[in-house]
Amino acid sequence: MINVIHQDQDLLVVEKPHDLLSVPGRGPDKQDCLISRLVEQGFDSALIVHRLDYATSGLMVIALNKATHKALSNLFQNRAVEKSYQALVAGSTVYDSGEVDQPLRCDWENRPLQIVDYEWGKRATTHWQVLARDADHTRLLLRPETGRSHQLRVHMQWLGHAICGDRFYAEPLGLSLSPRLCLHAQSLAFTHPSSGAKIQFHSDCPF
Repeated sequence: MINVIHQDQDLLVVEKPHDLLSVPGRGPDKQDCLISRLVEQGFDSALIVHRLDYATSGLMVIALNKATHKALSNLFQNRAVEKSYQALVAGSTVYDSGEVDQPLRCDWENRPLQIVDYEWGKRATTHWQVLARDADHTRLLLRPETGRSHQLRVHMQWLGHAICGDRFYAEPLGLSLSPRLCLHAQSLAFTHPSSGAKIQFHSDCPF
């Protein structure tokens, strides 16, 4: 059962569990996804606006009609949606906050992995801030300025502190610290396409 934290005539805001596709993949074994589960819960008109990685949990906004889908898609394209994530990363960062501005592209020989590429990569910027530290890992607040595939995961790896449990980018220590990817989309804020009101949502971090 997908937890719906907001519902009106135009859109839903939901919490995607980790290890669940946002949309169906290829093959019969990849049909279970967020959208299919929402349809099973009675939201037949649910339309995907943006995605979270299979391993990432947290907030997603879902359109319930084509007009809202177009309006929300424009908000994301124009970077008018404020998003923040919580992450646990391996080790302890030297500084308390910072910015990673490293261009990314797909690593075609190792898809779906992404890599930093200064010649062909697309601009990608992530702001980060320490929330807490302990012996093995650091809890960070991440605010992506852009929305590239695997952006937060690659940027944390580039920083030298891969996200705990990241089967694509973490070193053995980071993998050993958690059985799941410790990345959670904790907040969303945007202007409602119909009312024009600024709305914001929060989801408690599960790790």
